[in-house]
Amino acid sequence: MGVTRFGLQIPTFTIPGVATADLFERVAGVAVTAEEAGFDSVWVMDHFYQIVNVGPRTDPMLEAYTLLGALAARTRRASLGTMVTGVTYRNPALLAKMVTTLDVVSSGRAILGIGAAWNDDEHHGLGFRFPPVGERMDRLEDALRICRAMFTETAPTVHGTHHSIDGALNEPRPVRPGGIPILVGGTGERRTLRLVAQYADACNLFGDVETMRHKLAVLDRHCQDVGRDPAEITRTRLGGLVVADTTAEAERRAREMAEARGMDPDRARWYLIAGDPDAVCEQVSTYLDAGLDGMVFSMHQTYDLDAVRLAGTTLSGAFGS
Repeated sequence: MGVTRFGLQIPTFTIPGVATADLFERVAGVAVTAEEAGFDSVWVMDHFYQIVNVGPRTDPMLEAYTLLGALAARTRRASLGTMVTGVTYRNPALLAKMVTTLDVVSSGRAILGIGAAWNDDEHHGLGFRFPPVGERMDRLEDALRICRAMFTETAPTVHGTHHSIDGALNEPRPVRPGGIPILVGGTGERRTLRLVAQYADACNLFGDVETMRHKLAVLDRHCQDVGRDPAEITRTRLGGLVVADTTAEAERRAREMAEARGMDPDRARWYLIAGDPDAVCEQVSTYLDAGLDGMVFSMHQTYDLDAVRLAGTTLSGAFGS
């Protein structure tokens, strides 16, 4: 297995009837259930407002790294990461220190998921500057270089376009001898996938099967250009998952999820994998045959522990964990 085979993303903290004081226990229950059912990684979004294709912007949203640190104390095997950290929210050296601390707390289970950030709404509301896309990509490259150096070197110096470090100390060191894996999220063909080829251990993509084939071919060309073995990069996709005991029930829940998230029929068709266990495994196989190594799933009503358990046992039983 690479960085992840099958991961569960927890995209919402809106749980009907659950008071704020009880919220973490319910979220921890989701993470523990996912791990026990066979998911090998658990992810949370790095947002401060809820995003529009999940729920109202005023819905509850927990800060990602505080939450992951707490989940590290409840879980034992699953890797933990953000899907994905917005590069604009934290100084890269501070981010490297935070993720290293998560790695130590979790006994070596941290993953740095990172991307160029996109949610201008929360930037404006919370006072973060939202640079043009070209500058955000430059900042992403700075962060990748700095984090990689701080994960693997004793006192690195890196001079970037917007961020630099000078003999930066990062003690204690990450638990994993090779450093903490870095996953870059995004599908941009000119810059994002080239940064994956240059710096990342994994990528996370979006789209249907044909889109996956195309994006992975682009990544392969970038790897060739920079002299990287493509096999070193774990290739993953983020999408929705609805699995139920019967096809009829899965289709009902899929319609419910699409309506709740305001998905048009075209988006729902490519975003969702839905069906009974056999149908879900068949659809997942199609993506793996297209060149993916792993998949990360967002489920409707993630707090439904029976659904999480069925999803994890279905995937790990058919494909291994």
